[in-house]
Amino acid sequence: MIVNKKSIFIFRLLSDLLLLNGAFLVSAIVAQSWEILLDRNYMFFLLISLNLIWVVTSNYFNLYDDFNSRNFPVQFVNILKNSIIQILATVFFIFLVKEDLFTRYFIVYYAMLLVFFICLRVILFRKILKYLRRRGKNIRNLMIVGEGKFAENFETMIGSNPDFGYDLKQTLGLNNDSSSESIKEQMEYSIKSFSIDEVVIAFSDASRELIDSIIKTCNNNAVKVHIIPDYLNFVSNRFQLTSFGDFPIITVRREPLDEVQWRIVKRSFDLIFSLFVIVFILIWMIPLIFILSTFLFKSSVWFIQKRIGTKNKKFNCYKFRTMLPEIEPDKKFKPVIENDPRVTKFGRFLRKSNLDELPQFINVLKGEMSVVGPRPHAVSYNDMYGKIVDEIRLRHNVKPGITGWAQIHGLRGDVPDEEENTKRTKKRIEYDIWYIENWSFTLDLQIILLTIWKMLKGKTEAT
Repeated sequence: MIVNKKSIFIFRLLSDLLLLNGAFLVSAIVAQSWEILLDRNYMFFLLISLNLIWVVTSNYFNLYDDFNSRNFPVQFVNILKNSIIQILATVFFIFLVKEDLFTRYFIVYYAMLLVFFICLRVILFRKILKYLRRRGKNIRNLMIVGEGKFAENFETMIGSNPDFGYDLKQTLGLNNDSSSESIKEQMEYSIKSFSIDEVVIAFSDASRELIDSIIKTCNNNAVKVHIIPDYLNFVSNRFQLTSFGDFPIITVRREPLDEVQWRIVKRSFDLIFSLFVIVFILIWMIPLIFILSTFLFKSSVWFIQKRIGTKNKKFNCYKFRTMLPEIEPDKKFKPVIENDPRVTKFGRFLRKSNLDELPQFINVLKGEMSVVGPRPHAVSYNDMYGKIVDEIRLRHNVKPGITGWAQIHGLRGDVPDEEENTKRTKKRIEYDIWYIENWSFTLDLQIILLTIWKMLKGKTEAT
């Protein structure tokens, strides 16, 4: 049994609209009474308007996008954004009609119930979908036609995201020398043998004739086909298409934080957030850790290290010390491993809880770092990473962060195995560049929520 994306979208949307109406009616009845609601029939015009607004804003914020619904914190932020607009619309309507009864309590009840109901629907739907997919239902059989980097990367992505609902049956390598008849025979054999539902064409170098033959065969067999365009070799995932006079221009790399208004938004949030942490947490935590480190564990408190910041400038990065004072880890590459003898007993606790990173909020307040961004590299490490990834300097277009997109995906620190460490470094910098190109204020909030979530679950890759 296969339920297509459109059916899932409609089910989600209709379910949420039903819950929205339920939240509205329950809030109206609890706030006043059923009779008063019926007497003020113009409130039902508000209800109709809220339904229409939800349809528009949920589409705008990609609430039902499969690729944005993998993590609950991501969904939660989208639910909050939609709900805030619902509340603003409700306040505006009540102000216009000069309603004197359905005011404070109704709005508070509606906001709380709406967020609760939609979050509950998301959680239940995810559990049901996982249950069905474990039983082999709602799975689409996928075939990749292609070879090289595109095909390999797409295959890895599908394999690491089972929640997408695809079962990769085959990767079929074809080339420009194949005849149309040969392509047709191979494609039809694979489609019938594996009951293929969708095909992804992923070539880094393919002729027009080859792609035409593949698409024609897919169409003849009623198989949905997708193409990864080959010009992605030259542009980033966030290219921008504009016009220069009469010529269409593709800007290879788009970075939202190049715009001054977004830099102001990010810096304002950094100031507020860092001040909150310093005033309510660090102001008592620093003396406490000083006492514990000095008198109980005979260790110094601070670890200050030169790291690379914006525009390749160096700055002093603050941390609580977790390793023996005589060891300077930036002199020679030697990553911290499990049960590392260089880490003190108290240091293990600080690293496990991520408390060792909290002094970096002082760096944020000084403007050297941001709450969210690529993690700052030590000078010697940065030189070493630069030999692995040529584009490493792109990370320095934004301020480094306490947590980041790479860290919430488990790409924190290094590993002893050189080959594995090279792979992790490439992937980590790839994630950092993706963050820079896709930055938004809501993305920062999602990363912060995911960081807190992972810390609560005891996963130390959070920061």
